[in-house]
Amino acid sequence: MVKLKNIMKLKTAYLFILSIICISTSLAQTILPTPMEVKTLDSKFEFKTSIKLAYDTNCLQSAQWLADKLGIYVQVEKEESTVGDIVLSCKRANKDLGHEGYELRVDHDGIKISSNGDTGIFYGIQSLLQLLPVEVQAGKNYNLKGFTIEGVTIADQPKYSWRSFMIDSGRQYQSPEFIKRYLNYMAILKMNVFHWHLTEGQGWRIEIKKYPKLTEIGSKVATGKEQQGYYTQDEIRDIVAYAKELHIMVVPEIDVPGHSEAALIAYSEMTCFGKAPETVMGFSSNLFCGGKESTYAFIEDILDEVNELFPSQYIHLGGDEAPKANWDKCPNCLKKIEEEHLNDTHDLQLYFSSRLANYMKTKGKKVIFWGDVVYGNGTILPDNVVIQWWNSRGHGDLALKNAIKRGHPIICNTNQYTYLNFPLVPWSRYKENRTFDIKKTYEENTSDLENPNELVLGMGACIWTDWYVLEHMIDQRVFPRLFSLAEQMWHKGARLDFETFYGKVKQKYPLLTALGIDYGPALLEEVPIDYKWE
Repeated sequence: MVKLKNIMKLKTAYLFILSIICISTSLAQTILPTPMEVKTLDSKFEFKTSIKLAYDTNCLQSAQWLADKLGIYVQVEKEESTVGDIVLSCKRANKDLGHEGYELRVDHDGIKISSNGDTGIFYGIQSLLQLLPVEVQAGKNYNLKGFTIEGVTIADQPKYSWRSFMIDSGRQYQSPEFIKRYLNYMAILKMNVFHWHLTEGQGWRIEIKKYPKLTEIGSKVATGKEQQGYYTQDEIRDIVAYAKELHIMVVPEIDVPGHSEAALIAYSEMTCFGKAPETVMGFSSNLFCGGKESTYAFIEDILDEVNELFPSQYIHLGGDEAPKANWDKCPNCLKKIEEEHLNDTHDLQLYFSSRLANYMKTKGKKVIFWGDVVYGNGTILPDNVVIQWWNSRGHGDLALKNAIKRGHPIICNTNQYTYLNFPLVPWSRYKENRTFDIKKTYEENTSDLENPNELVLGMGACIWTDWYVLEHMIDQRVFPRLFSLAEQMWHKGARLDFETFYGKVKQKYPLLTALGIDYGPALLEEVPIDYKWE
């Protein structure tokens, strides 16, 4: 206990010193992800008791968001105009910056953010906020009157259009409030896709009106702490709308044919042999039967409701870790292979995946599958399929190469090193070979491609919750390592050396504390001997 108190005292002192450093250092140099270009000006802007916030019509959403944020601290007069203390403009930006890029200028005359659309304005606002006191960024009490921002010009745009963060709500259920909290963190880091893993062997988390047993039974198949629960359709609509205000697209994942034990316990007739399986933390050969036509009708009915809830252009249909032991001996599966002139049960999964992808194509959707579906040959997947490359530990860059060869867009999200459930030191089932620190992911991440093929949409990061990663344990795994992944997704330009980058990360610790984020150690050598990942 004494040792723990000493650690906390040191941490408090460290944060105090960092707060002083942040004040004395040019704040523009602390923005994360790092902007493409930053130039300081011999000028400054000072906040008065009231400010005028001018905006173009196309910037109204972001203007309102900023007005709400600053309105806590100063009186904000919001007006559609080209003149003000803060001016948001969507009409006169550099077209080369695209719709997510922005230009930010701070000088004696005021603050101006220019972009080609409201999304770029929003990201410019996120950078502007990082020039303000930590208390303002976190929504805490602060007297902003008299605060000055040093003059600066910033030109910025992202490296990738796809910058995703995934939460596994299938194995462990998180509250809607928790999900919203992480959407806020994503916005700060300019991440724009929330990949929501909603179904697993341990739980079905999305309400489907046509098949009520999916939640009546499927959401309760596991009995551990935080393993019971689901999201109503109204809760999902609310989360999707909340994300939209933060310029985040929510992409649901309904994992099939494997990782589906919870659904198959609820509707055992969808298995190969009509027998309900056991719930599992990992995966098993209990798959949706690929040979029964009723399986396809069942899943399509589910996807109809999912499609109505999520307006995203994309839907994720899993496709990973689907052992074929049951399919290999299932009469219906073997008959389907013969009828469709397929090679084997792997080819049956490609047929299964293609049918669902083609169905979603009629809905105007693109379908994402994990890289398992391109390891081998067989049925050619439709042109609306996107591949998420994940298993570099087991298959190297095979999924990446095969996806490119077959013309499929790619999301790089490998388990070296974007899986933030992997702790810094061994814990539970996570042995030494499933650990990494912020330096490792910054310097050795296989997803971080130096010269990406034009088919690469971008990068993703995941927090899987297998082996009972509870809500209160997520912060210490995600932060501060997520800063390194956000930097790789966004920063367009020469890479900072690790020491410089890590210095910027440490300057964010007071903000993490103000936001209530219980962040963990960043470097292996920083992990206390008795540190608890629980």
